[in-house]
Amino acid sequence: MNASLVLACLWVIVAAALGGLPERFHWPAAYGLIAVGIPILGFVTYQNGPFLGLVALAAGCSVLRWPLLYFGRWMMRPLRRRQREE
Repeated sequence: MNASLVLACLWVIVAAALGGLPERFHWPAAYGLIAVGIPILGFVTYQNGPFLGLVALAAGCSVLRWPLLYFGRWMMRPLRRRQREE
């Protein structure tokens, strides 16, 4: 197992540990996980190719599902406003 996959596995373990903290720490922890996870994802893709990069992306999305859901809602908000105006 190369260094990028070890870092990705450590990221998942840290994410699981942070999920067990009280709720007031969840959003700051999510921001930190995103900031650290994006370079790790690029590193995994660079060392192992796009298939394992997509697997790592799917793992990250499953861990950070609520921030992704809120981001999707935030991105859809302008589209819904346009539909109401028409």
